[in-house]
Amino acid sequence: MEIKRDILWRVYLCFLGIVALSLVVLGKVVYIQRVQGAYWKGLSDSLHQKFIELDAQRGTIYSADSSMLSTSIPWFNIYIDFGADGLREKNGKRFTSNVDSLSLCLASLFGDRPASTFKKELKKGYNTNDRYYLLESNVSFEKYRKLRTFPLVREGRNKSGFIAEVISKRLNPFGLLANRTIGLARTNAQNVGLERTYDTLLKGETGRRLVRYIAGGTYIPVEGYEIESVNGKDIVTTLDVNMQDIAENALLRELTDNEAEHGTCIVMEVATGKIKAMANLGLQPDGAYWEDLNYAIRATEPGSTFKLATLLSLLEDKKVTLDNTVDLGGGSWKINGRTVFDSEPHADKTFTVKEAFELSSNVGMAKLAVEHYSSNPNQFINHLRALHLDKPTGIDLAGEATPVIITPKSRTWSATALPWMAFGYEVLVTPLQILTLYNAVANNGRMMKPYLVSAVQEGGITVKENEPTAILEKICSDETLKRLQECLIGVCNDPDGTGTSTFKGGFYKVAGKTGTALMANGSHGYAEHIYQSTFVGYFPANAPKYTCIVVIKNKPFAKVYYGAKVAAPVFKEIADHLMSAEPTPATNPLLTRDSSRFYDAGNTHDMKLVERTLGTKYTDSAGKSEYSGLYASNAGSEPVLNRHMVLRQTVPDVKGMGLKDALYLLESMDLRVNVKGSGKVRSQNPGPGSALARKETIFIQLD
Repeated sequence: MEIKRDILWRVYLCFLGIVALSLVVLGKVVYIQRVQGAYWKGLSDSLHQKFIELDAQRGTIYSADSSMLSTSIPWFNIYIDFGADGLREKNGKRFTSNVDSLSLCLASLFGDRPASTFKKELKKGYNTNDRYYLLESNVSFEKYRKLRTFPLVREGRNKSGFIAEVISKRLNPFGLLANRTIGLARTNAQNVGLERTYDTLLKGETGRRLVRYIAGGTYIPVEGYEIESVNGKDIVTTLDVNMQDIAENALLRELTDNEAEHGTCIVMEVATGKIKAMANLGLQPDGAYWEDLNYAIRATEPGSTFKLATLLSLLEDKKVTLDNTVDLGGGSWKINGRTVFDSEPHADKTFTVKEAFELSSNVGMAKLAVEHYSSNPNQFINHLRALHLDKPTGIDLAGEATPVIITPKSRTWSATALPWMAFGYEVLVTPLQILTLYNAVANNGRMMKPYLVSAVQEGGITVKENEPTAILEKICSDETLKRLQECLIGVCNDPDGTGTSTFKGGFYKVAGKTGTALMANGSHGYAEHIYQSTFVGYFPANAPKYTCIVVIKNKPFAKVYYGAKVAAPVFKEIADHLMSAEPTPATNPLLTRDSSRFYDAGNTHDMKLVERTLGTKYTDSAGKSEYSGLYASNAGSEPVLNRHMVLRQTVPDVKGMGLKDALYLLESMDLRVNVKGSGKVRSQNPGPGSALARKETIFIQLD
């Protein structure tokens, strides 16, 4: 009995424990359902639904003439929700009656698989009740527009189940043209250029969409729960497409001919500081050139173009006059254990300061700097600071390098720092800074801040406009400015000027300065004889409109490397094109006869043959260009034959050509041509520089 009682007691105890545990579980269930039900239900929903961000349509970047330089175009990923109520009602009657015709239309539109395959895929998706079936990705807007007219699709999302997911892709219609300056808008990497600088304006405001996750980790949008994004603003740049094309082609030809490592070219409007063209080309592993880095805003030792700042300091402090003399020592001078060399030996005689500048004498500038500033180097350095050569220009372009102007307190200062600074070594400045200084001389002493964006627009309406801004109202006295302008004109026109051989006999005058700097190459130092060739100046010299700088880094041991031989020809080609396009005042006595104003274009070989046959004298600036244009010189009776630019990514300019040349050029670029009239081409539509679309019809009018 005792054993039986003991067993029963244990059974009852276990039973009571189970009952108690059941009551606790039941209570917890009731508590969760009644008290915490809303919390857990919300948590469950949050695991299956969430808001995702909707990127706004990125703004467009325009050139000064409203050409699109960078824009976003819509592409579509097409999905099908086979569980849509309208698709499955009446046992899928709507789907069954349309699947054959839909498959035929899809096969015709996409062309990547036959109608039978489409039909098989659609049926499989329907039978498995796939809620987010990917039909096609990266569909263009044109194809998407056609897709919306297809059977079943045209009945709308609820009845067809078709869902279009919009994605944007960034497109530069002109390809290489100003590619690095315009920049890149990249998803998984940092933007560059204007795309980076103005990213906050261009990207707009992000929207939100509620989505519901389904099997396989995919999601479908929830209707009615969407916050619209706000599209980005557009920006209008100061860049001129035609100027950019001219600058880029001229630079590319010289880089290719000289097998140079890289180069940059900038054209600035004198009065405003607007950047009209900025080309940057670097040699790629495959031997081609591409806009890889923005060399215009990278700091290097500028070489002889820096002598303008040295001369300004000497003249402004009244240390010298242009008629003072300096002994160039035959082209070399030893100082503190080092030797200053000129690029070429000179006659054993004294030269005036003006002649030393025009000869680009390193010895002359170094001697003058040591003679007048060695006791107080800071007096010279303060001039450089006053010219803002120790700070970035502040251009609206991310990535501008900070210049380096050493002082006696700098760790790298030495006994030879001052003389070497005088001719452009021991300092690091950007081509844009040098251009800004020369532009100030052209602009009667007013230093303008360079800028690339003239306006911000929203929906075609200007909401912000950037005005020209002066960094300095006056860089020096009027007397000093007059002397500087005289020297820069002398470099390109006087007998001893280093730029005279390039610019002599032109139909307009150029003022500028050549520069040739020996560049160090890492651990190899200066042993590989790598030179940086530069020319910077303004034109026309008597009434400056544009300032331009060309900087080219040559290959090791290049046979041709002087600034006058490498960079100056690029400058001249650009200037020739821009000056030939300038309207000539009616008061010019050289153009009183109607026949003096003309423009003919065509195949270069044929045009030269005609000129030779007729015995006509002309200035040949066409070089090896396939096409060229012949126009009247503003300076004399000889016409000028110049290169006619043809860019393969844009519609070419055929104005001035005969029908044979125009047809050949346009049809070789896969364009259809509609011709009216006879004679030479006087107008065309689309105009020159428009984005090239294959098989497009172009209308040309001849008379």
